Amino acid sequence: MFQDNPLLAQLKQQIKESIPKKEGSIKTTEKGFGFLEVDSKTSYFIPPAYMKKVMHGDKVVALIRTEKEKEVAEPDELIEQSVDRFIGRVKMIRDKLNVVPDSPQLKDTIRAKTKKGLSHDALSEGDWVVANLIHHPLKGDNNFFCEISEKITDSNDKIAPWWVTLAKHNLPNQEPSPQDNWEMLDESLVREDLTHLPFITIDSESTEDMDDALHTVANEDGTFELTIAIADPTAYVAQGTSLDKEARERGFTIYLPGRNIPMLPRELSDDLCSLREEEVRPALCCRVTILADGSIAEDAHFYSATIKSQGRLAYDNVSELLETGSCSKWQPTETIAEQVNALHSLAKARLTWRETNAVTFPDRPDYRFELSEDNDVVAIHVDPRRIANRMVEEAMITANICAGRTLREHFGFGVFNTHAGFSPEKMADAVELINNNGGNVSAEQLETIEGFSALRRWLNEQETTYLDNRIRKYQSYSEIGNTPAPHFAMGLDVYATWTSPIRKYGDMVNHRLLKAIIRGEDTAQTPDEMIGEELALHRRHHRMAERDVADWLYVQLLKGSVAEKTTFTAEIFDINRAGMRVRLLEYGAMAFIPAPLIVDNKKRIECNSDIGNISVDGVKAFQLGDTIEVVLSDVKEPTRSIVGKPTREFAVIAEKTEEMVENSK
Repeated sequence: MFQDNPLLAQLKQQIKESIPKKEGSIKTTEKGFGFLEVDSKTSYFIPPAYMKKVMHGDKVVALIRTEKEKEVAEPDELIEQSVDRFIGRVKMIRDKLNVVPDSPQLKDTIRAKTKKGLSHDALSEGDWVVANLIHHPLKGDNNFFCEISEKITDSNDKIAPWWVTLAKHNLPNQEPSPQDNWEMLDESLVREDLTHLPFITIDSESTEDMDDALHTVANEDGTFELTIAIADPTAYVAQGTSLDKEARERGFTIYLPGRNIPMLPRELSDDLCSLREEEVRPALCCRVTILADGSIAEDAHFYSATIKSQGRLAYDNVSELLETGSCSKWQPTETIAEQVNALHSLAKARLTWRETNAVTFPDRPDYRFELSEDNDVVAIHVDPRRIANRMVEEAMITANICAGRTLREHFGFGVFNTHAGFSPEKMADAVELINNNGGNVSAEQLETIEGFSALRRWLNEQETTYLDNRIRKYQSYSEIGNTPAPHFAMGLDVYATWTSPIRKYGDMVNHRLLKAIIRGEDTAQTPDEMIGEELALHRRHHRMAERDVADWLYVQLLKGSVAEKTTFTAEIFDINRAGMRVRLLEYGAMAFIPAPLIVDNKKRIECNSDIGNISVDGVKAFQLGDTIEVVLSDVKEPTRSIVGKPTREFAVIAEKTEEMVENSK
């Protein structure tokens, strides 16, 4: 009787229109309820029943109702769907196909069907798949529903962490297809024969794609002549070819724990272009003078050449030789030792100059996974950045400064790495924060490279990293563009990388521009405006993929630490209103410490993300940059997440504070 009554429908609509509405994003919780996040300080509770209509991250308009004297949000209109394509695992429920999303925020199973051409019989319980969400309750559908478009791998595949992660970020899982034969292009270049010079490469012992070789002459007047020879894949890959287009689509070689997926076919990256010892290779070279004070002369000269590395050296061996005077596994010839010592002296001069005039950052170790043949984690090795790493780094920075200057002056375009310092809209807050914490700066100073660099050097001198951690949120992000601009984060007026063309497409672009200069050409094609955005997006996805695989392996390694109650040293790098995130310094793994595991009474604890500290009973207990001792309370394999808590001496800090207050009375 009332089902299709227009008057009743109109009345319902009028009642609905009278209810207050708020727009925001959905945030889910592990307990089934959620929140409508309106802004950083305003949120509304969403009961479990209403959460059935939305997913984490959905942007919605919600009705704000009062139920049991409490304001709650009922999602009513979908503004933006957070999930389209997702990764999940097959689950059969009463012989019906379902997918469980592989996400800590998306736990409910979703009914599914297979895409045309993909057989239902090809899928088994637990298999990893790619699915697309095609029905959403707020779009008028009864329930969520998805379509499986691809099977990634079987449920028990030991390489699943890699295949699943690559599929999640829509990245290739193998190298580009090889060619039948490779011929060097006719580029109208005269290659200088440098095969007689004792170039050396310094890399990790396992490196196959060696893309830089160095030759150094230490002059009696304290100056140095540095020649940087870089592998030359553009001698084989012509612009606009299918392989060139594929390299652009990939952007970079993908480096994941335990394996990499090259940007170029391995025949090029690991063989024909790799600067192997005693192998003649084409190279693009830069010769430049480094003055006695470590500054770079204005005499950089780019040219094409053929070289032959006379020493394949390893970081650890070179570092041990320089740090102790000898190396148990390796003894250089007199010629190679001369090259190592000259490069060492040059690097010290350059590092001193940069520490005084530009920006350097404290060295952080690299964490390296050791895997078994079955891809289980055997160990994690902490590789500190030693002197040999810094020697190569200083040479590469020098080379990229020279390329930036040359491209800026000759063409006025190229592929440049830039950083704008502090975001203009956040500058006033940054100045206030710095000056309230012992600094003495002005916006006018920080808008210059010199002023920004001076601030970075001052921050390096502070006893803690608290202020450094806090001001990072006021800084701009690094960018890649086709016009020259300063790189404030490095303290440099221009920076254009060309030293890793085997691994970076932007470096291939700069190679072609530098070759045009070598040929004496006054004009060249400007890199299109999209290339910077493309490369930045590739880099972001690669970093997330690397982190995701690492999280998977960390959980595998650390799951026994909960029962063993292993104590770890951790550094606090983020604080939000739910708790704090820390990095376990022994392994590099990230863990979350929720506020209830610090103090179980939420009225006693305040997690303040704005000022970067956590207080208990009004007394500061933790702040950004602190190093603390933690134990793990939970390692969640399904979500690859690690939950920690402070050790006993930190957990009882509030009680100790109360005792001190009582005693003072």
